[in-house]
Amino acid sequence: MSFFSIFCRILKWATILVTGYFAFLGLLAIPFFQNKVIYLHSVTLTWFKNVRISEQWGFLRNQVTPFTLTTPDQVTLHAWHILPLELYKKHEEAFLKEEDGFPPDITESLGFKLLRDDPNSLLVLYLHGAAGTLGSGWRPPSYRAISAGAPERIHTVAIDYRGFGASSGSPSEQELLTNALTLVEWAMKEAGIPPFRIVIFGQSIGTTVGISLAHHLVHQPDPVLFAGLVFVAPFADVELLTASYRVAGTIPLLGPLAPFPRLLAFFNKFIISKWPSKDKLGAFVHQCENMEGNGLKYHITIIHAQDDYDIHWSHSDQLFWHAVSATRPDELSFEALEEEKEQTKKTLGPAGWVVKHKTERGVIREEIATWGLHDRIMSYPIVSLAVLRAFESREGNLADGRSKSGRPLAQNQRKAL
Repeated sequence: MSFFSIFCRILKWATILVTGYFAFLGLLAIPFFQNKVIYLHSVTLTWFKNVRISEQWGFLRNQVTPFTLTTPDQVTLHAWHILPLELYKKHEEAFLKEEDGFPPDITESLGFKLLRDDPNSLLVLYLHGAAGTLGSGWRPPSYRAISAGAPERIHTVAIDYRGFGASSGSPSEQELLTNALTLVEWAMKEAGIPPFRIVIFGQSIGTTVGISLAHHLVHQPDPVLFAGLVFVAPFADVELLTASYRVAGTIPLLGPLAPFPRLLAFFNKFIISKWPSKDKLGAFVHQCENMEGNGLKYHITIIHAQDDYDIHWSHSDQLFWHAVSATRPDELSFEALEEEKEQTKKTLGPAGWVVKHKTERGVIREEIATWGLHDRIMSYPIVSLAVLRAFESREGNLADGRSKSGRPLAQNQRKAL
């Protein structure tokens, strides 16, 4: 075969690949297909399994109570209430006698009553990443990790966003925020858990939902401020993400266009879901730093693994920079903060490193683990400790159910909902 023939074949296949890729980009300009690619909600990863039967994922009988929430626009969200193990053990006989399956009324279930009626119970509201359902991948192990720091007290409630799993509807940026607000309203009004006993946990795209949620609630006339925010494998915003993100870890989104900034910027204009997390997190911190009166403090933990090949850990650097910058009166460059971090970061040997920025109004932590990939890290002790640390940052308020200003949060902070 001649050199010319080989060249022609290579050119032919290169043309096919380039044409196919630009056809793919053309589909991305259509909102329906764009949402399918960004949220991957049609990829359940729990095929042939009933997500209302949690025992399939190793949970004990009735340790998980499945239930539904209804959004203001009448979309039904499927949810799990996961009971911490030590609390389950204390009431094991009662749970074994309780009827299993989907309860007609969640408020009549034993698990719910243990959450609602215990003034020392703590609650993590769990916002998962793209693709899959409540039972997919490393999510069930992560529920167990979350409660490990206080296995008698830390409950977890997770939802499938609209269009995911058994939930109705279809996802979008605004509607996922509505889903999260619905979950918070249920936690505060139905379960009666005040914000200082709630931690928001988000992973991957769930971090953007959590940041949007915190940003929205802190800007209300009666601001809502949770015990803490724990974000695992976040991204700064969609425009920064598209340059490196690979769908399912293999198919590049706009990565091949990264060497051509103007072309990349052109295609980014067609993306509807912007998820400007770095800007919203900065605005959240700025608002917290300048709130008057109630003395409430914020607590943010950003966690990422260096071997995450879905979302590069540099996105966490960007989020940390925007959050820290919001605490400074003067302009802080990314490079200047990186120099500061080199002086203040605590190295953890083979485990990675952590850096903390503290003000009178709150704490911002960035924890970079050496290993953990994109999802597996959710089940690691680094997450258990982050959740526990967030609750302990407000532990002084747990004894009497009041903020430092003396106002009952369970009543005052619900007004924003």
